[in-house]
Amino acid sequence: MKEYVIALDLGGTNSVLGLVDKEGKILNRSSFKTGDCPTIESYVAQCAESARALISQAGGKETIKAFGIGAPDVNYWDQTIENATNLPWKGIVPLAALLEKELDIPVYMTNDAKAAALGEMLYGAAQGMKDFIMITLGTGVGSGIVVNGELVYGKRSFAGELGHTSVRPETGRECPCGRRGCVEAYCSATGVVRTAHELLEQSKEESLLRKLPKETLTSKDIYDAAIQGDKLANRIFELTGSLLGEACANFATFSDPEAFIFFGGLTKAGDLLMKPLTQTYEQTVFNNYKGTARFLISQLDDADAALLGAAALAWTR
Repeated sequence: MKEYVIALDLGGTNSVLGLVDKEGKILNRSSFKTGDCPTIESYVAQCAESARALISQAGGKETIKAFGIGAPDVNYWDQTIENATNLPWKGIVPLAALLEKELDIPVYMTNDAKAAALGEMLYGAAQGMKDFIMITLGTGVGSGIVVNGELVYGKRSFAGELGHTSVRPETGRECPCGRRGCVEAYCSATGVVRTAHELLEQSKEESLLRKLPKETLTSKDIYDAAIQGDKLANRIFELTGSLLGEACANFATFSDPEAFIFFGGLTKAGDLLMKPLTQTYEQTVFNNYKGTARFLISQLDDADAALLGAAALAWTR
């Protein structure tokens, strides 16, 4: 009998479930709006209903190995979501236990960025690697650190928040986390837009970006301008890549990684981001690490990556 797992990508806007086989093929999927479930009880009921439909399509509960969840603000050891800022339910939420009781299937949950690292290790660019750092460049900057083939969790499972290490601690921007000069404040999609606003205000340099409404400017707009040769837009990516390279040079001292693997919308910028990143990394990294790490873009499809990360958690547990 072929076995499957149920995977859940729990986001602040959407919750997406998938039926996934061991080779990483997503056979079926369903989704609903997370915000439509104002209480955790209503969320568990909706999630269980969607999961049961997938279980039925798989041929029954005996075909399901486990249920994996990638979610924000997860305490892996307690299998709870703790004080999530972008979810409707506050405090400590024992989601894994509630779903396990409802479905009578083993349920495992981890932070979404750590799930992405597992997905990359099982299905993507990190296959065969035991030491790498996964960095997700989206609205924020997430990360998953793998050492000796194991994810680094820490005492409360919140280890590896590399987006909240500071590259400009004294003079840098304020980060939503409350610290100053965080990587996330500069190298996320929102950070790139903040850089654009600053450069546009600081100079009178001609730019295609000046023709766009400031309040709706996106990182993709900046990319589109850059590939058209816009000098200011190119400088934005140079600054972003340089800061990220500086940060990675610091991260390397922690785990001596074989590779840094990048995922998320900003990676679509390609060499605009990666060239200044790798150049700055090699210029600033401790001599023992020079030339030892690879810089790779995720091999997972954007639409499937989060589900495959949750699926990888279910399979590896």
